[in-house]
Parts: sequence; structure tokens; C-alpha cells
Amino acid sequence: MPVGVIGLGDIAQKAYLPVLATQPGLDLRLMTRDRAKLDRIGDAYRLPQRFTDLGELIDSGIRAAFVHAATDQHVTIVERLLTAGVDVYVDKPLDYHLEGSRRLVELAELTGRSLLVGFNRRHAPGYLLAAERPRDLIVLQKHREGLPEAVRSVVLDDFIHVVDTLRFLVPGEIEHVDVRSRTRGGLLEHLVLTLAGDGFTALGIMNRVSGSTEEVLEVSGGDAKRVVVNLSEVIDHKGQPSIRRRGDWVPVARQRGIEQIVTTFLDAVRAGKTLSARDALRTHELCESIVERVNAQAG
Repeated sequence: MPVGVIGLGDIAQKAYLPVLATQPGLDLRLMTRDRAKLDRIGDAYRLPQRFTDLGELIDSGIRAAFVHAATDQHVTIVERLLTAGVDVYVDKPLDYHLEGSRRLVELAELTGRSLLVGFNRRHAPGYLLAAERPRDLIVLQKHREGLPEAVRSVVLDDFIHVVDTLRFLVPGEIEHVDVRSRTRGGLLEHLVLTLAGDGFTALGIMNRVSGSTEEVLEVSGGDAKRVVVNLSEVIDHKGQPSIRRRGDWVPVARQRGIEQIVTTFLDAVRAGKTLSARDALRTHELCESIVERVNAQAG
């Protein structure tokens, strides 16, 4: 099956190409405007079909594409692919602005093509284990070291994972949303999101000046708690804690759910099943609301 890979930056090289290169039956075709990078990576994976022009890649007959280009290029690239009848997997966010994200989702529905957004944490084994537990209280912390940035960039590039994971884990309809934040000099330093509904509360916390880079999920209910540390270690608390760690030979891509979400997309393409991005759009809508609230608090 002919599949395009568009954009060959860090995320494509570290996370996706190692997975795609091991998938059976794929005819991978690479595309980037950087000819030197294109040839270097093409040689490394022994992939002869290489393109610097999107139109030529589409004309080569690809059935699906993985889009790992810069976010500000997503709308232009994905629109051309969907219009050409190509199923699309695209990194989050769809776009930095809700209008662009909505355009892509509506175009996918109009053309009847799959559009899958790369929310890999929904497929991460540790988080799927967390989803098995009672979840009266959910706390997800995702921190960075020395990385305050502009509000929209933080929320759409990074905090969006927290938002989508909480939406995935909450056990009912969200009835209340609250946002607390601190900005300094126009840069967002920390952010706290509260989502609540009937019998549950979910907290998403990000500190961009925390002194460490870490991700910790806690779900509790029924007098028990399950903790997932950096997507690799699962700790159950009910009396004496029990710990499960990622096996030494488990690939990082599988631990983070990337291998599984790639397989989900490719299986759907092969089966002619259409994957909708409508739920992913709801995550983008909530992120847009968060940006507006943080900016309002910053005055």
C-alpha cells in the first residue's frame, strides 16, 4: 500500500519512521523540501521514492499520508491531501487556530476521507490501564524545565495532550470548566485546568518552570489509586503499593501509544473504514477556550 510521509523532522525520525518501516505491506514515500535530509533519511531506510513537491507525491498514487510538517503548514497540506482523496494522519494540533482546525474536520467529512489526529496517549498501555479503574478523581501533571512560552503555543503544542487525555479518561459528561494560570512578560509559566461532572473531578496541571520534565497521572476511586509515571511505570495503591515497570525490550513507541495509533490508522485505510476527527475537534475547541481564559486573566 503506497503511503506518504510528509515532513521529516524530529517527531518523524524518532517516533514514526521506526514504526512505519517495520509495518508489512507498506510502500513508504518520503517528502520534504530539504533535499539533503530527504536523501539522508531515504538512504538510511532504503526508500527509493522521494519527493520535494506535494503535488508530485499525491500524483504518485498514495492512498494515505502521515503529516509531520510544521503546524502552520497543516491546513494547506491536509486540504490538498483530503481533496485528492487521500486518508490523513496528522500530528496535533490540527492548526493553531480553531477556524483552521474546523475547516479540516469539515473537509474530511465532506470528502468522506479519514482524518486522525495524533493523540497517542489514548493508546498508551499505562493510560489504558488507568481507564480500567474507578475515576472519581483524575490528576494529570505534565511539567517542563525552564520553558515558559507564548500562551497559544503552550496550550496547542503541549497542554493539548493533557486536555485530550483528561477528556478521554473522564467517566461522564463535563459540566464545569475552570482555568487558573500565571503569565509573566507575556509567557505562560503554569496552568491548571479543572473539568468536573456528576461524581468526578479532573485536574490538568502544567508548570513550564518546574525544574523537571515529567508526566504523572493519578486516578482514584473505590478506595484505590493507580499512578502512571512517565507513561512507563504503573503503581497500584490499595494497602501495600505494587509496581509494574515497562519491560526492558518494550519499544518507547509502544509505551507511548504511537505504534498502536499508527496500526489503528493503517488498518482503517486497508479496510476502507472512515475515521472521524470530530471528537478531536472538541479537544481543540476546549483548548481555544483555555487560551481565551488565560489571555483574559493576563489582562
